[in-house]
Amino acid sequence: MTPATDPADHAPVDPTASSAARDATETALERLGEIRGTIDNIDAALIHLLAERFKATQRVGRLKAENDLPPSDPEREKAQIQRLRHLAEAAHLDPEFAEKFLTFIISEVIRHHEAISEDHQRAADA
Repeated sequence: MTPATDPADHAPVDPTASSAARDATETALERLGEIRGTIDNIDAALIHLLAERFKATQRVGRLKAENDLPPSDPEREKAQIQRLRHLAEAAHLDPEFAEKFLTFIISEVIRHHEAISEDHQRAADA
């Protein structure tokens, strides 16, 4: 075979075969690890923030139940969704995503408020 038709000329190149490629891969993996560490820290902060938010909404639920107020407040919910959509836009976050996220949280809060209201009513009836 002549060198021009040698099958080895068309073999895939092993990117780790050169030290430059190896160094680039190691650098990329280090950067990836750093970025993932940042993401992990943000995820932890989100969990703590959500926990604090739900503690506050539990207090709201108890206050509503004690004063015979409805578990949900559609006008407030609508206003909050609009407010969060505007904040998302300003932060360059997809407002549709922000709305879905807040809608999920609101549905959980309402579920908790309904349970608190039912518990309060049972205690009052007893």
